[in-house]
Amino acid sequence: MSELFSANYLYRLLEGLLLTLEISFFSIIISSIGGLIFGILMSLNNKIIYIFCRFCLEFVRVMPLIVWLFVVYFGFSRWFGLNLSALASAILVFSIWGIFEMMDLVRASLSSIPKHQFQSGLSLGLNTLQSYVYIILPQALRRLTPMSMNLLTRMIKSTTFAFLIGVAELVKVGQQIIEANHSYVYSSFIIYGLIFFIFFLLCYPLSVYSKFLEKKWS
Repeated sequence: MSELFSANYLYRLLEGLLLTLEISFFSIIISSIGGLIFGILMSLNNKIIYIFCRFCLEFVRVMPLIVWLFVVYFGFSRWFGLNLSALASAILVFSIWGIFEMMDLVRASLSSIPKHQFQSGLSLGLNTLQSYVYIILPQALRRLTPMSMNLLTRMIKSTTFAFLIGVAELVKVGQQIIEANHSYVYSSFIIYGLIFFIFFLLCYPLSVYSKFLEKKWS
């Protein structure tokens, strides 16, 4: 049992954790920016843009993340001659998924703002852009933040799928350690329990903060 907590194994788990955080960080940043832009476009009174965004959203939701990872990592390399690494493929897939999920949250937040708020801005002499920037968006972002926290938590947990295409993230490293100590009966329980605890420490504060914001801004 002491071998499971050796400096070498703990260091490898730390490396896996850092890779998990790297995938999560870049995916969340790209998703937040892209989701905000597409969400604003989707909320405009343009049927073509709305239909396009809705189609992309449903297409991304219907396709399992595992399939997306396989298609991007194994398929795109052959079809388009791209030399995508497993890490780049994982970030690309989680970013695309996150963009359209965030887009729907942004759209819902903008739609929840009463129309008279926008009209009030126009009556005060603001133009359309100024009304959105100074009146609509600040209110929408306050409603968006608690919902987006739940999405960010899901994204962090979903990074575990990246091990299926060879990314040596936290779960993958844990499996390697378990295989190296297969003779020890409780190795799986200990390592997976440790991974569970790490993900709990990563996600639970976001969940608590989301509930705090809901109560504060309700």
